[in-house]
Amino acid sequence: MTALLEVRDIEKSFGGVQAVRGVSFDVRDGEILGVIGPNGSGKSTLFNCILGQLVPDRGSVRVNGRDVTGLRPSRLNRLGVSRTFQLLQVFPELTVRENLILAGQEHRGSRLSRLFGPRDAGLGAEADRMLDFFRLRRLEDETAGSLSYGQQKLLDAAMAFMSGSRLVLLDEPAGGVNLTMLADLRERLEAINRETGVTFVVIEHNMEFVMALCSRLIVLAEGRIIAEGAPADVRRDPLVIEAYLGH
Repeated sequence: MTALLEVRDIEKSFGGVQAVRGVSFDVRDGEILGVIGPNGSGKSTLFNCILGQLVPDRGSVRVNGRDVTGLRPSRLNRLGVSRTFQLLQVFPELTVRENLILAGQEHRGSRLSRLFGPRDAGLGAEADRMLDFFRLRRLEDETAGSLSYGQQKLLDAAMAFMSGSRLVLLDEPAGGVNLTMLADLRERLEAINRETGVTFVVIEHNMEFVMALCSRLIVLAEGRIIAEGAPADVRRDPLVIEAYLGH
């Protein structure tokens, strides 16, 4: 596998606090990589440096060989990179289908095409595909605010794929989701990875979820990588047990 995402020597400080300290790793095309660590370990700051919400103090980010360091999220979306957030980004007053169309519109076409193009912005077929794939078809005319939290998480994930993303960064997708919906979410993410080859990087606190979903894990503590490898190996690593699993 070739590296789709290359992160090199990323550093980021806030005042006198160094949140990320020289982090480097690659993500292979088609891989599901997990990034774990205790609160305050630098996971979210690292994600934001990769995705353009923050500009790193040092280091570089490359996607498919192209330097994208500090590139705005909207530009990254057009290069096939999208994300979900810890806090849901759905629009509660819009229907499930309308949420999908809006997510697609955000990343495709011009302002003029949105104003004067077809009502569904030509995204109807793609919305149908996401409705079926994420098993949301029976809910397509329901408002997002009327869905359960787990269903909203599925919708949030489906919206990330409306831009035709090749690389998706998921920020705590399992947070607050009950066990039944969690199994559905994991199965859908595994399926879309298997069937389309989309690459995932996942920040997650739910250890059982991330261990089952990801083929490889990176563990952060105090802004540094302290372990990397297969989930079974990481679970047994004494440094990980001390820094994270033992908390």
